[in-house]
Amino acid sequence: MRDVVITGIGLVSSAGEGLEAHLTALASGSAPKTDADTFAPFTVHPVGSLEWDRQIPKKSDQRQMEAWQRLGCYAAGLALDAAGAKEDAALKSRMQLIVAAGGGERDYAVDGQILTGLAKADNPGVFLNERLMGDLRPTLFLAQLSNLLAGNISIVHGVTGASRTFMGEESSGVDAIRIARERIASSQDDIFLVGGAYNAERPDVLLIYEMGGFLWKKPYRPVRERPAEGGGMILGSGACFLVLESREHAASRGAKPLAAVAGVASDRSRRRAGSVEAALHALSKQLGAKPDVVLSGATGIKGITDEEQAALKDIAPKAAVHATGDLVGHTIEAQAATGVAIAAGLIAERKAGEALVTSVGHWRGEGAIRLTKA
Repeated sequence: MRDVVITGIGLVSSAGEGLEAHLTALASGSAPKTDADTFAPFTVHPVGSLEWDRQIPKKSDQRQMEAWQRLGCYAAGLALDAAGAKEDAALKSRMQLIVAAGGGERDYAVDGQILTGLAKADNPGVFLNERLMGDLRPTLFLAQLSNLLAGNISIVHGVTGASRTFMGEESSGVDAIRIARERIASSQDDIFLVGGAYNAERPDVLLIYEMGGFLWKKPYRPVRERPAEGGGMILGSGACFLVLESREHAASRGAKPLAAVAGVASDRSRRRAGSVEAALHALSKQLGAKPDVVLSGATGIKGITDEEQAALKDIAPKAAVHATGDLVGHTIEAQAATGVAIAAGLIAERKAGEALVTSVGHWRGEGAIRLTKA
C-alpha cells in the first residue's frame, strides 16, 4: 500500500480564504463571524467576500451557477493552485474528481410565483406544467442537480479524469476522502481532487433542519457548550477541496506534501444511547490513532456531541481539541474536508505530529481520519 499525501488545499468560509487565513483564525481564538439577523432566530456563519473572477474567469460560468457551486469551483481552483497543478493540462486530464454534494439549490422566485399562481389557477395541473416548462433554467430540475458541481469544476478548471459525486450529508464527505485515499494507496490511481461545498444562507435548508429540531436558536455559543442548553447546530457557508496523491507521484512532479493521510474509517450506528461513543472508539482503534491534536466535526446537538466529548477524553486525553464548527460553522458535506485541511496545516507548520479528524453526522454517520507527518 502506497503512502497518500495532501499536496494542495483550497478553503473558503466565514473565516476567510485560504489555509493560512483559517490557521490564523484558529490561533487567535477570537469569536467567529456570524449573522444572527438575516435568518433570525437562526444564526449562520456567512462566507466572506470573494473575487470570483480569480478562479471562475467567465462571467457566463458564474451566472449559471448557484452559490454552492461557485464556492466549490472557487475552492477547487485554490487547491489546484496550491498543488502546482493549475497550469498542467496533462496532469488534470488524468486527475480524478470526487465531490460530496447535497441536493442543490432552489429558485425561490419561481417557487413563489408558482405557489401564488396555483391558488388562482382554473386548472392547477396545467398551470404547474406550463410554469415548470417555461420558468426553469436548463440547469434546474426543481433544484440544481447534485453532479453539476463536479461538471462545472471539470469545465472551469479542466479536471477531466473520472468523476464521482457522493450524496449523504456529513458521511459523503468522509467517504469521498476514504475512496480517494484507498484508490491511491492500492495503486489504482495516482492523484485526486476531492472535497465539497455548502451554502447555509438559504431559507429552504434552514426550514428543513429546523423541522428536524437540529438548529441552534439562541445567541452564539461554542459547539461543546450548546448541549447544556438544549443543543443544536449553526450552519456555515463554505467549501474545501484537497489534492491527494501518492508520495511517489508528488515527488515525481516536485510537489511538497503538507501531511499524510494515514487512514480513513467510517461507520453508521443506529444512534441508540452510547452508540456514537462506541463507534468513535472503534474507528480510532481501527486507525491506530494516537493524536496530539483533534479537529472535531461535532455539530453541537445534544447527546451525540456529549458522547463524542466522552470518547475523545479516552482516545486522546492529552490532545488539543478544536471544533471546526466554532471556526466556520457546520458545513455538512464540506465538514470532514475542512477538518482535514486545518489538521494538515497544523502538521505542516509543526504544531502537531499526528491529528485525528472526527465527523459525527447530525443524525447519521460517524467517521474518523488520521493524519501524520508527510
